Amino acid sequence: MPALRAVRTQYPDAHLALAMPDRYADLVALAHGADGTACVDEVIDTRGLTGPPPGPTPDLAINLHGRGPQSIDVCVATGAPSILTHAHPDRGLAGPPWMQELHEVDRWCRLTEYGGASADRRDRLIARPADVPVTRSVVVHPGAASLSRRWPPDRFARLAARLDRQGHRVVLTGVAEERGLCRAIADQAGLGADAVAAGELDLVHLAALVCDADLVVSGDTGVAHLASAYRTPSVVLFGPTPPRWWGPPSDGPHTVLWSGRTGDPHADTADPGLLDISVSDVLTAVRDRL
Repeated sequence: MPALRAVRTQYPDAHLALAMPDRYADLVALAHGADGTACVDEVIDTRGLTGPPPGPTPDLAINLHGRGPQSIDVCVATGAPSILTHAHPDRGLAGPPWMQELHEVDRWCRLTEYGGASADRRDRLIARPADVPVTRSVVVHPGAASLSRRWPPDRFARLAARLDRQGHRVVLTGVAEERGLCRAIADQAGLGADAVAAGELDLVHLAALVCDADLVVSGDTGVAHLASAYRTPSVVLFGPTPPRWWGPPSDGPHTVLWSGRTGDPHADTADPGLLDISVSDVLTAVRDRL
């Protein structure tokens, strides 16, 4: 969001097209500048790095994907006369060097600043979706893209059960493929079927649920970033990736739990460092945030 807003501020009259999977387009529509102007005028659906996105040749192609070389090649293939990207030793384009230890927000702000656009790293907020009823809850999100970033389901169940006994409305969220996981957690926690929202919410309704929540508890995954975008109180369990890369802003109502150990983010078992975080650790953080 800070990088997109920086580009919009630098080019207020340009037509900004964002090439990305269109399943995220509804979230992009919630991103506005300080004056209410949309950060992005058009989402161009793209699946992977197989070639340039369809459409006319842009005046400027900005690589907000990575350091390449595949993503650099896609930008070159657009035919754009100007390209803003991180430098890669095999491609010969000028740009800032890739710095692995940077937080993702700093990474993309630094790139846009290299291109002359001033970025505000605190400017992460997005609008709450309109016309969606307000729902107060504690959102518990047990899933993640890789098994290495998934805290054990039985621990989530113990957490959810405690929250339920304390009188909180617990909602378990996730993608459709995680519905079975969330049902199992709900059953173990003694929650009703209405506690499971996994696979039932589109991105707009998920965003509204997170925006209105009293608290979000999750691993290092997309729902944690939504909590940051709405300044919703959150407890985020990190491992094996360190929070200095992807963590929430330090000045927000967020608690980061991390053992200090790093590991393989693509492993097919839970990261040992993540397992070092106990149910007691999470309950203490939850109590403090609530």
